[in-house]
Amino acid sequence: MRNKMQRILPLLLLPVLLARPAGSVETQGVKPVKNIILLIPDGTSLATVSIARWLQWYNHPESPELHIDPYLCGTVRTHSSNAPIGDSAPTTSCYMTGYPSRTGYVSTYPPSDPLHDIYPMDSTRAYQPLTTVAEAGRILHQKAVGLVFTCEFPHATPADCSAHSYNRSKYEWIAPQMAHNGLSVVIGGGASLLPEESEAYLKANGYSVYKNDLQGMRNDGNPRMWALYGEKDMDYDLDRNPHEQPSLEEMTRTAIRKLQENEQGFFLMVEGSKIDWAAHANDPVGMTSDFLAFDRACGAALEFAASNGETAVVIVPDHGNSGISLGVARCGGYDKLTKDQLFHALSQFKRTAPGLAGLLNTRPASEIQTIFREYAGFELTDAEQKALYHHKGYKNSPIPENERSAQEIEPSLYSGGSLSDFLSQLITSKTCIGFTTRGHTGEEVFLAAYHPQGTIPLGMHSNTELNAYLCTLFGFNRNLLDELSGLYFARHTEVFKDYPHEIIPATGEKELPTLVVKGKKNQLTIRPFTNIVTAGKKGEQQIQLNTVVVYVDKNHTFYLPAELAGYLK
Repeated sequence: MRNKMQRILPLLLLPVLLARPAGSVETQGVKPVKNIILLIPDGTSLATVSIARWLQWYNHPESPELHIDPYLCGTVRTHSSNAPIGDSAPTTSCYMTGYPSRTGYVSTYPPSDPLHDIYPMDSTRAYQPLTTVAEAGRILHQKAVGLVFTCEFPHATPADCSAHSYNRSKYEWIAPQMAHNGLSVVIGGGASLLPEESEAYLKANGYSVYKNDLQGMRNDGNPRMWALYGEKDMDYDLDRNPHEQPSLEEMTRTAIRKLQENEQGFFLMVEGSKIDWAAHANDPVGMTSDFLAFDRACGAALEFAASNGETAVVIVPDHGNSGISLGVARCGGYDKLTKDQLFHALSQFKRTAPGLAGLLNTRPASEIQTIFREYAGFELTDAEQKALYHHKGYKNSPIPENERSAQEIEPSLYSGGSLSDFLSQLITSKTCIGFTTRGHTGEEVFLAAYHPQGTIPLGMHSNTELNAYLCTLFGFNRNLLDELSGLYFARHTEVFKDYPHEIIPATGEKELPTLVVKGKKNQLTIRPFTNIVTAGKKGEQQIQLNTVVVYVDKNHTFYLPAELAGYLK
C-alpha cells in the first residue's frame, strides 16, 4: 500500500483550504539532513533554565554551562489557535503539523472561533487529523520514528507525534493509534496503559516489548522496541532507582543507537516530560533536577549529531509554566544575596516533593527528622512538624485522621492540596524562588539548534513557523503535510460516496463503532484507531494501512486513506 500511495501522491492534489499562517522562519538555503532529533522540555520557562544553570554551577564549579548553551539561537512564541497561552497538546501539535490548535487537541484541526482565533481557521476542516512531520518522514522517505519521554506514553507530547484526537485524555483512543502507527522505538512511562491487543500486534509485527525490565531493554538487539516503565509515569530523575528505571540520557542514547540502523534515517522526539509536572506543583527541586537530566539527554543528542554529520537537532519547550522567578518579595534584599545564600538550601535536596512524600509515607513518624536531615538538609520546626501531622495526606501521623484539622496549621504552611503540594510549598519556603501560578504561562520560550552546515533558525518565531524548518530538514515543503492529510485522513463520506456504507454503533461501553462499506465484489470492515482493515464478507483478507484510521464522534466521521475506495472496485 505504501508504494501505491507514493506513486499517486505526485498526481493527486486534493483541494485543501489553507488557514495556515504565513511562516517567517528562514528556510531558504537550509540543507536537508538524514536525521532530526527534536528535544522538548515540557513546560520550561526561561527562568527554570537560569535557575538550573546556577544550581549546576554551584554544585559543580567546573561546569558553569549547560549542554544547550552553545546552541541557543532564538525564542519561540507559543500559543493555541484561539488563546495566547496553550497546553502541551496544541503547542506541540504546532511543531508537528504547522497549524495552531485548541487546548486538549492532539494533532487535530480545531473548530473555528472567529471572534478569538489568532489566525483565521477553516471551519470545514474541524476535527480533521493532521499529518505530522514524523508521519510524513516515515511515509515519504521511510524514516524510522522514535519517541522518548518520562510521562505515560499516550500523554499529550508523545501523542502529538503519532496520534490524533480532539481530547488528549482519551487514552483509549490514543494508545492503540500509537501502537499501530509505525513507530520504531518507544521508551518511556505507562506499562499499565498498553492495551493487550496493541501489545499482541507489536509482538506479531516483530517488536520487542518490555515492561519494567531495564536489563531487557539494555540487552535488546532489535531495532524495533517498546520499553515502558512505571504503571503510568516514570519517577523524577532525582527519585528514580537507577537499577529499575533508566535516565533520560540513557533512553536517548538507546533510541539513537537503534534508530540509526535504518539506512533511510530517523526522526526522534525526546521529551523532558515532568519538568512541567513539577512546575504545576511549584516544586523547584523537581523542576531544576529534571531539567538538568533533560540537558544531559540534549548532550547525548548533540554529541551524536556532531559525530554523525547528517543530523539536525532542535531543542525547544512547548510552553512556559508556573511564573517561576529567582528572587521573591518575601526575601528582603534578595538582590544582594550571595550564591551560597541563594543556592545552598536548594542544593541540599536529594528528593523532589513527591519523593519526600513517598519516604514519609513508608517510614515511621519517629524518622521524620532523620528523613529531612538526610534528604532535605534541614529539620522541621515545631510548627512545620505540627502542620505535617495534621495533613490528611500523611499516612503515618500519630494524630488520627478524624482528629486532624487545617485550623491547627499555620496559614503560611497550609496549601490545601496533597502531601506533595505541602512539601513543595515547604521546599519553596526555604529558598528565594517564587511562583505566580500553578498553571501554564504565555511568555516566549528558548530555541536552540544544531545543523551540520550551520543553517539554523535565528531570532523569534511562532510555534507554527518552526514546523516549516522541520519539514525543510526532511526535504519537503510544509504544504505537503496538507496533501498528506487529504490523502490519509479523508472523510469516509467522500471516500465512499459511491458505495453503500453504514456506521454500526458500539454495543458496549468499551466498544467502538464500526464502518461497513459494501462494493459489488468486496466489503470493507473498518474499525477506528488501528491500521488494520478487513476485506471480504467474512473478513478473510487483512489490509495493513500506512497510517491509522481515526473516528471522531463529534461529527460521526471516520478519517481514512482515500485509496481504500480502490479495494471495492
